[in-house]
Amino acid sequence: MKQLNLQQLQSNLRKKFLKEGVIMVGPETVFFSKDTKIGKNVTIEPYVVIGSKVKIGNNVTIKSFSHLENCKIENKVDIGPYARIRPGTVLKNGARVGNFVEIKKSTLGINSKVNHLTYIGDSQIGKSVNVGAGTITCNYDGVKKNKTKIKDKVFIGSNSSLVAPLTIEEGSVIGAGSVITKNVKRKSLALTRSLQTEIKNYKRKSK
Repeated sequence: MKQLNLQQLQSNLRKKFLKEGVIMVGPETVFFSKDTKIGKNVTIEPYVVIGSKVKIGNNVTIKSFSHLENCKIENKVDIGPYARIRPGTVLKNGARVGNFVEIKKSTLGINSKVNHLTYIGDSQIGKSVNVGAGTITCNYDGVKKNKTKIKDKVFIGSNSSLVAPLTIEEGSVIGAGSVITKNVKRKSLALTRSLQTEIKNYKRKSK
């Protein structure tokens, strides 16, 4: 009986949002909560789960296999596919969150992008920031969670580890493959990288 009630609830919610103009490619695969709020001109692709306390603005696209809970999505935001937006997250106007990205208790600023294979936790990210693939915020030291602050127009190179607590000031660049443990000054290039070693005419050992 409980299962039937849940199915009926989802059916009712889907009908409600379709009537309000939400575009769903596969309505039967999308799941809502009773308190979900959705604005105008929103598209939701198949296999999306929206948990409790989610507010979605206007002109938003949520792509397949994404999971949202207790978050605020402003206007003109693109999410997914395969994105996880966890509690306490705010995605500001024009933000983009791509595939295999997890964001927790963080603000992603206006027109900022986190497009691939990234974890952002306990962070404040400013406007027009680009976070490269494979970047992680190292927010947990084994005892407590620490904050990362990334100011406006910062470029984070791919495969970077940002060890909190950390502040990266406006207009800075983080070189790909870096482990950043100290604050970065405004309009600076920060990188940590060992020298590449090359052995000429190297031959692998044979069995």
